[in-house]
Amino acid sequence: MPDGLVLVVGGTGGIGREIAAHYRRQGHPVVITGRDRQRTEAIASELGDGVDGLGFDLAAPEGIAEALRDVGPVSRLVLAAIARDNNPIRAYDIAGAVNLTTMKLVGYPAVIHALLDRLGDDASVVLFGGRAKDRPYPGSTTVTTVNGGVSTMIRTLAIELKPIRFNAIHPGIVGDSPFWDGKPLDHVIERTPTGRLATMADVVDATVFLLENPAMNGVNLYVDGGWMLL
Repeated sequence: MPDGLVLVVGGTGGIGREIAAHYRRQGHPVVITGRDRQRTEAIASELGDGVDGLGFDLAAPEGIAEALRDVGPVSRLVLAAIARDNNPIRAYDIAGAVNLTTMKLVGYPAVIHALLDRLGDDASVVLFGGRAKDRPYPGSTTVTTVNGGVSTMIRTLAIELKPIRFNAIHPGIVGDSPFWDGKPLDHVIERTPTGRLATMADVVDATVFLLENPAMNGVNLYVDGGWMLL
């Protein structure tokens, strides 16, 4: 495993924070980002020496390059920031839809663009999508569309920016994540062949696999215990 810097965009909580903690335990220098600079710096301090925090908003992509000006070179990049958006068309919230769409479909590429001179040939990138891309629900039009965009974006990036590797991870319901912990999810477990929900540790392990396995490129990886099968 290389010794280079790991940058986790959206590393202040949940799975992003766990990925940052994993790489710090492996001895890597780590930078995490979040929208609130002071909160991000405080969480970086909690993660320990060798972790720094930066504040910027993916939904305001014009400021991303300046925020990342002094970061790098970057060996591993994780774009884990998400926004939960239940947005039914009958009561359509345009601002919420624009925010989420900009975050992932403009903000993710803007981060990569800003770092191109600091991503070496052996660098790898993982983008976070989600199972809503092909398991829609009422109100998921924006989420489903955006995560579908992530699933195709990695292919254009892998071709255009070769030999840098680009993969995407699409978690299902992650039972012990802050959003889902404590919610009644028996109906989901019943439709999952493994009889258990994915955990944050499962998603971290899958993310590290995509980042570190040199043959993984242009891959959309589902982490859901086979939920897609039923």
